[in-house]
Amino acid sequence: MSASTYSLSGKSVLVTGAARGIGADAAKRLAARGAKVALVGLEPEELERACGACGPEAAWFAADVTVRDELDAAVAATVERFGGIDVCVANAGIAAGGFVRAMEPHVWERIIEVNLIGTYRTVHACLPHVLERRGYVLTVASLAAFVHAPMMSAYSATKAGVEAFADSLRIEVAHHGVEVGCAYFSWIDTDMVHGGDEHAAFREMRAKLKGPIGKTYPLSAAGEAVVRGIETRARVVAAPGWVARLSGTRRLAQRISERESLPQVPHIEQLMDEEVARLGAEAHRPVGAGGLADAQSDVAHHATT
Repeated sequence: MSASTYSLSGKSVLVTGAARGIGADAAKRLAARGAKVALVGLEPEELERACGACGPEAAWFAADVTVRDELDAAVAATVERFGGIDVCVANAGIAAGGFVRAMEPHVWERIIEVNLIGTYRTVHACLPHVLERRGYVLTVASLAAFVHAPMMSAYSATKAGVEAFADSLRIEVAHHGVEVGCAYFSWIDTDMVHGGDEHAAFREMRAKLKGPIGKTYPLSAAGEAVVRGIETRARVVAAPGWVARLSGTRRLAQRISERESLPQVPHIEQLMDEEVARLGAEAHRPVGAGGLADAQSDVAHHATT
């Protein structure tokens, strides 16, 4: 779908991680194009400030993407306020640097919880509404999805996971008229990057990077890329431009997978729906002996907490 056929005017767009950084900048630019924007995130005072920059049509809702009830409430409030959701931008994310052997496990795991599982929960909560409007989903990954640096194992793992999630989702929903994009950004002038630079090891690692990959790019480059990506319902959103070219060289296999899978999806979806009707939650239980062991461990863990 071309930009000329997908005007943002009047569209309802939900953006997570919208209190500051890329989320806040993109929300302001989307509102300037006529979108009705729901800003979702932590830091209520920052959210309110960012929302104020988006004009009277915008709304903000405090929610942690790792808490399903809060996220569901924000989605429901957006639907009540705007009548539906056309576009979901799953942007919320955190980062922390450290070597695997030394990093506190709960920090490493929290990055997975926010960046990857939070992305899934955001999209899952919005998807029925986006499907109804044949809209667009944008997940925010990173250059780190395919350029994996030391001290960034958790962050890189989540962003590679976000990319894979978007690739699979794209095939699942294409026949419903919904398109899915994935955003890849290099170093952007955000609080996250500045926070990393406060640590000597991270700052030195960045300082040794040569050429374009060592530069920090303005926040506006990412915000405008998000808007342009939504307007064109793009599968790849990137800033700066060289990130998209680098990404493209390693996506041939994914293109082949899509070509082979797309014609089969409607039938597969029907079979899956029938299995869910027959088996209920068991239809989605992790498979194999390892999956069963994990399910039993999960049940035992929750029984004691």
